Amino acid sequence: FQVKSENRKTIWNTEEVPEGCEFDDTWDPREQPEYEILFKQSVGTEDVFFGMTGKDPSTACCEDIVIKIKLPETKYSDITLDIQDKVLDLRTPKKKLLLHLPYPVNSKEGRARFLSEEEILEVTLRVSRQFDFINFA
Repeated sequence: FQVKSENRKTIWNTEEVPEGCEFDDTWDPREQPEYEILFKQSVGTEDVFFGMTGKDPSTACCEDIVIKIKLPETKYSDITLDIQDKVLDLRTPKKKLLLHLPYPVNSKEGRARFLSEEEILEVTLRVSRQFDFINFA
């Protein structure tokens, strides 16, 4: 068994390392904040009344993932957020969240807003999926 690598001293290829594992720090004492994952779907009258597009209420037909993260006693300026295709990494002075996302997302088209009165960070990410008979637009 031979490992094909550009450097013979490496013990694994970069393709074998899962995305986001570089953020996983088991020795970090910060606690994980409470969070909620919601799925968002845009539907029109052709979906609701006629069922013409074949969409159903499942997550397979959703276009966006909305993640609501509770961050009590946190200021907007203290939040560090890094989003990759399959991983959300959030860091504050008191909290840390490494979240492996249920679907791959387009990390360049995300939005985040901090609702200071509720102390919630709301992150909306566009799901990046292959076109099929449901997701064709």
